Amino acid sequence: MKIYTKTGDRGETGLFGGQRVAKDHVRVAAYGDVDELNSLLGVAVWHLEADGQAELAGGLRGVQSDLFTVGANLATPSVEDGGRESPWIPALAPGRIEELEAWIDAAETELEPLKSFVLPGGSGGASYLHLARTVCRRAERHVVTLSREAHVGPEWVRYLNRLSDLLFTLARLANRRAGVDDVPWMPNPRGAAEEGAPP
Repeated sequence: MKIYTKTGDRGETGLFGGQRVAKDHVRVAAYGDVDELNSLLGVAVWHLEADGQAELAGGLRGVQSDLFTVGANLATPSVEDGGRESPWIPALAPGRIEELEAWIDAAETELEPLKSFVLPGGSGGASYLHLARTVCRRAERHVVTLSREAHVGPEWVRYLNRLSDLLFTLARLANRRAGVDDVPWMPNPRGAAEEGAPP
């Protein structure tokens, strides 16, 4: 099977079930964001493993598998939207969202209570987790947009919403385990820049 098919040379792509849509269709944007998020997590996993944080990396590989499930479902129009039933499209494992919540709760027991916004960054793994969180939020927004014009299972919005919270929490945890302090946001008072304060 060749990697290129030439069927998309005119700006269209095929969905699971055979429908063809423009490559800038909101459905394609939604599952494209999920794909981007999955790739970013792959980079985060590499950095976490390099930092000796194999436990976090292993958990995130499970999230990467989840994201393939999310993407496959978003790329498959429902029967109500003209799609076809497919036994090959997996469902999200029962209780998976609750597992993410439990992971967040466990991680927070290692962290100091959050008293301010923190600047994204820190260790390599934490920095990519912060970046992944922002892509997760974009994916969530596109799935919400898609849900206004197509039938989208509510579990996909719930999963992405909870995942973004998890990624933020794990970014803080990765920094803590790496011995890197989070940097709190310190808003500049009005006029401070003009008075010579650091920007």
